[in-house]
Amino acid sequence: MTNPYAPQPQPAPPWPPAPPTAPRTAPKWARKRYVLPALALALFLGAGIGAGDQDKTTTDAKPAAAKPQPTVTVTTTATATPEPEPAPTVTVTKTVKVTRTVTARANADSGASESDSGSGSVYYKNCTEARAAGAAPIYRGEPGYASHLDRDNDGVACDS
Repeated sequence: MTNPYAPQPQPAPPWPPAPPTAPRTAPKWARKRYVLPALALALFLGAGIGAGDQDKTTTDAKPAAAKPQPTVTVTTTATATPEPEPAPTVTVTKTVKVTRTVTARANADSGASESDSGSGSVYYKNCTEARAAGAAPIYRGEPGYASHLDRDNDGVACDS
């Protein structure tokens, strides 16, 4: 059994092989010497022919009599409108009323000095009141300090 994929011998062609061609005498770029100038000449000739006078269609010896042509008159009307005056500048002022609530604690011991009590005679209900009074931040031992104002228990009330 023979291999169907094996190369088969080819029959010889009935004509003799062609002789080798001689190398070209001129390189490829040399052919452009003739083609490009011929194209440029054709372009200029075509432009010259096309640029002839378009108005002369007949070559009469007598000039044609002038025909009356209609005239066009354009009239424009412009109306001037006065520029509006600029609006007056409005200034808005906002009045903010700040209420400061300060509650003094009565000392249980009338003979105790203020430095012994630690909290002093100033009490702030929350940090907003302390900030409004201009006392924030309040450090431990100062008048107005309270543990409910010190969230992180670091000794500084209303620090943030």
